[in-house]
Amino acid sequence: MGEYAVTEEPGSIIDTSVPHSARIWNYWLGGKDNYPVDRAAGDQYLQVYPGIVDIARAGRNFLARAVRYLAGEQGIRQFLDVGTGLPTVDNTHEVAQRVAPESHIVYVDNDPLVLSHAHALLTSRPEGETSYIQADMLQPEQVLRAAREKLDFDRPIAVMLMGVLGHVDSYDDVLTIIRTLTGGLCPGSYLALYDDTDTDEAHNEAQQQYDDTGAVPYRLRPPGQIIGYFDGLEVVEPGVVACEDWRPEPNPFNDAPKTSTLCGVARKP
Repeated sequence: MGEYAVTEEPGSIIDTSVPHSARIWNYWLGGKDNYPVDRAAGDQYLQVYPGIVDIARAGRNFLARAVRYLAGEQGIRQFLDVGTGLPTVDNTHEVAQRVAPESHIVYVDNDPLVLSHAHALLTSRPEGETSYIQADMLQPEQVLRAAREKLDFDRPIAVMLMGVLGHVDSYDDVLTIIRTLTGGLCPGSYLALYDDTDTDEAHNEAQQQYDDTGAVPYRLRPPGQIIGYFDGLEVVEPGVVACEDWRPEPNPFNDAPKTSTLCGVARKP
């Protein structure tokens, strides 16, 4: 069963004259939901920092492993995927419902292009449910209010913040978003996220050039700040590590490329 929830926001027109991070990410992952301006910006980024494709893939692979862990080993049946972006391969609901068909996933995004593709996301197994909410993670209370109409907050929920927190300029604001979202959950809930660090100079240069195009900037942060995202929570093994090092699965072909992106999964005590 799928639900289609829309909150009308002013200015919700798709602007194809300025590159957009969700569409560029879609391009790097081999998707088709992007425009020439996005492909041009993505190619320019690649010229300075080719490793961004490895980061995109590593983040997507981490998402799949984290969801399998949460649904399979921890019995989580509710997922709140905030800043979901455009549909690609192995979306949260697909991974979770493969493990537990009765899982209920709520996607949250404020991008009109993502909204226009919501029907592609809302393909739930009959036993489960997939919903879409248009809301802004910069207003976490709004996210929680909308999600309470879809999920049972008396039962554990996994909040997913996958590669989106760099869109928040202030580190204090990031912490407020995380604390508000996790604060609204019952004990035994989880936080799963990844974010990019500022430890690679080529990555920093490519990101600055992207930010200079007029697109919504993305702030790369020191590793210590990303580790701080999990303060007050019980981080599960192996801790806050590079995406490719979080519970890696056997790979008969080659080792995963090394990235500067950190990830983690943590439990609310």
